[in-house]
Amino acid sequence: MTALRGLLVVLVLLPPSAGAGAAAQVRDVGYRNGAVEITARLYLPPGEGPHPVVLFVHGRRGWGEQAEGQVQRIARHGLAVLAPDYHSPRFIPTWPESHDPETEKDVELALDFLKTVRAVRADKVCVVGVSRGGYHAILLAAKRREVACVVTYYGHMVNPNAPEPWQVYRWAPEIDRIAVPSLFIVGSEDFELRRMGIHRAFYRLLERGVHAELRVYPNARRAFDFRADQRPEEKLATEDAARWTAQFLRRVLAP
Repeated sequence: MTALRGLLVVLVLLPPSAGAGAAAQVRDVGYRNGAVEITARLYLPPGEGPHPVVLFVHGRRGWGEQAEGQVQRIARHGLAVLAPDYHSPRFIPTWPESHDPETEKDVELALDFLKTVRAVRADKVCVVGVSRGGYHAILLAAKRREVACVVTYYGHMVNPNAPEPWQVYRWAPEIDRIAVPSLFIVGSEDFELRRMGIHRAFYRLLERGVHAELRVYPNARRAFDFRADQRPEEKLATEDAARWTAQFLRRVLAP
């Protein structure tokens, strides 16, 4: 893959992806990490498949209505999605400050579960991570061969438990082991430290010759895609980011 030459700082509405608007079949499923049972939701497009599949990793808020909306914006473009709830089984509260390393295996085992689902192509999976879910996404991309691409929405690009100097000046060492196309999405008014981390990860991938794309949405704040007080610009950014994400995913996951 060749690196993208430059930043994308635009807000342009894209045409709908092929298959957009098709209703997905939703199933509640689960798998185990030892004694811990991880519940998940599986979204399957119409038809027998096998379908291209995405692993969706929620953020610190946990699984809920907002995460459901984010998944549906992916699934409506004809992609299968598996969305594990990795907080509830470990009784992790909403908005935890520290990161529980045990959840990393909980999320990783979702890739193994997908291999039991005949309706999807589990040998080639893209990972979409939101906020802290972005950290899980880069961990998987650095470790698992079946991860074909990464998309992060305002993703955490460093271990949340790392000391302050690392949070401010560095990126997760896994960034240096990622070799798959990566798309970073963030609002121009997100937290400065988060934007800095995303920019560093993006430029590091470019430096290494890995295909990387960055979309910075003007006038978009933290969590612009599910805020209750969305600005008109943020509503447009939400729809544009969903279409851009779907086209990126389908391009990578095409047979």
